[in-house]
Amino acid sequence: MKNIKNLIEKLYFQSNLTDDELIILLTQRKSDDSEYLYELARKRQAEHYGNKVFIRGLVETSSYCKNDCFYCGLRRSNKCAQRYRLSKEQILSCCDEGHPLGFRTFVLQGGEDTFYTDNVLCDIISSIKNKYSDCAVTLSLGERSFESYKKLFEAGADRYLLRHETASPEHYSKLHPGEMSYNNRMECIKNLKSIGFQTGCGFMVGTPFQTMENIVRDLRFIKTFAPHMVGIGPFIAHHDTPFKDERQGSSELTLFLIAVIRLLLPAILLPATTALGTASKDGREKGVLAGANVLMPNLSPKDVRDKYLLYDNKLNSGEEAAENIRRLKQSIKDIGYEIVTDRGDSKAE
Repeated sequence: MKNIKNLIEKLYFQSNLTDDELIILLTQRKSDDSEYLYELARKRQAEHYGNKVFIRGLVETSSYCKNDCFYCGLRRSNKCAQRYRLSKEQILSCCDEGHPLGFRTFVLQGGEDTFYTDNVLCDIISSIKNKYSDCAVTLSLGERSFESYKKLFEAGADRYLLRHETASPEHYSKLHPGEMSYNNRMECIKNLKSIGFQTGCGFMVGTPFQTMENIVRDLRFIKTFAPHMVGIGPFIAHHDTPFKDERQGSSELTLFLIAVIRLLLPAILLPATTALGTASKDGREKGVLAGANVLMPNLSPKDVRDKYLLYDNKLNSGEEAAENIRRLKQSIKDIGYEIVTDRGDSKAE
């Protein structure tokens, strides 16, 4: 039987473990092991980013989506979803609000809404970059063609986050309708990186049918693909989806995996996600103390925040709201970190 502390130290010094060792680490961990892992994750975090935490202004562009993913409240079959889409003027207004607050990255995230053609998005992206040349634009708008991604990159988009959801094809098929393709999702992620985007992937922890072997495959994919950023968060059910009665994913396991990912790829950007803050009290702060270094307060217009409901009870007010940035800065300062006014580019190659 391998000692868990020895496995953690091997991960720290070699930035890798075998699949079998990862299984042992994940299934036999104890609370003392977690604290030791977090301590080493913070060391790696500090080596690359000091005590800096970067903020992104999240703009939720649309609650329309052409897809029918079984876990998502925005799925097209959900007739109870409140639909909206932001105009170019509304999106620019969000940026106008965020820039004086210190945001130097704007994240445009939305369902796969066919209204946002390449021409529409390129106009929005170039307008943001022309007005705020000191800022980065991150997109999280789902699957598009290689040609579409290239146009968005050439218009000035810097980063693209596309969660791979799961690196196991059979698991993917249990989370998505047959019209959606695991192979296409993976192809999209690879295309993004080849075009030159700072590319992000990620997965939900505790989705229905997920096994520990699935999670190890996710970690192996992340290690091999070597993205610039990774977003993970616990699965939280939405009451108008087929998974409405499924159990919530573990916040504790999510935190443990954040630390593991920090040691697998020490220089990447790691958000403490809204889902983590929703699932666990002080989840955002706990995420930073486990190795995360990015927060994404909500810059969306207040009258649409309740409509962008991916899962139940999603936080969009309090310190999750961009207008309360002063309180957020204090809560992060209280745990020994500093929110900085910075684009916060990834130091991963």
